[in-house]
Amino acid sequence: MTKSEHDIQNEVRIAISENSLGVCFRANVGVAWVGNKIIKQKDGSILIKEPRPFKTGLPEGFSDLLIIQSLVVTPEMVGQQVAQASFLEIKKLTGKPSSAQLNFIEQMQRLGAKAGVARSVEDALSILEI
Repeated sequence: MTKSEHDIQNEVRIAISENSLGVCFRANVGVAWVGNKIIKQKDGSILIKEPRPFKTGLPEGFSDLLIIQSLVVTPEMVGQQVAQASFLEIKKLTGKPSSAQLNFIEQMQRLGAKAGVARSVEDALSILEI
């Protein structure tokens, strides 16, 4: 049975903690519906009057996991551009990252961050290793 992205993500979060690779945050990106009046129906459903979509504050394509890592600066690194934030987009084996997700990863890498698509704990640890 193929693991879900949720299962892989949980395994990655545990591995980051167990390997002391940094502090990991789950970054939720999504859309919900809000409106001027919400009416609870007898069957448990709700009716939203004048509905409008509400997007979370993170940009489209933001990776699933944000990891803050400690970085030791060596003499060879002086003058280089360095980022201490890392980003992991978690996908199951058959999952395909969206163009917005790939663009986000590319932008973060260009800024010097570690970022990539992880389909397993091994992928994630490979991306995060210093």
